[in-house]
Amino acid sequence: MKEREQVFDPLRKRYVVLTPEERVRQDFIRWLNNARGYPLSLMASEYSIQLGKKDYRCDIVCFSSNLQPLLAVECKAPYVRLEHGAAEQICRYNMVLKVRYLVVTNSIVTFAFELEPESGSYRYISDIPSYAECRVSK
Repeated sequence: MKEREQVFDPLRKRYVVLTPEERVRQDFIRWLNNARGYPLSLMASEYSIQLGKKDYRCDIVCFSSNLQPLLAVECKAPYVRLEHGAAEQICRYNMVLKVRYLVVTNSIVTFAFELEPESGSYRYISDIPSYAECRVSK
């Protein structure tokens, strides 16, 4: 039996199987931390949410220092095309999370959206805000 490669998830603080989607998730966690300043201590991976009677898990959720969700990320494997369904999935999660910023990535393509508070609609944004910018705009 072939042993599956594992990677340490610094958010869950344990080793997990390194699937293609997990590699995208771990790379994005590192990028959020190193390039955008999101503290690892204020991030969660595989964050459980309940919508209606169904349980879901959002790949990455970033929180403010008072534990208010700021940004949610849905990760897909690199071979998965990012289509409307992935954006709909993260928008559904946001019915519970109520974050201002949503991201969908497969590591090849990344889409980011900002919730317009007045209209309740989402608009595409060309860059993911830093932790400092995200906290100010909340």
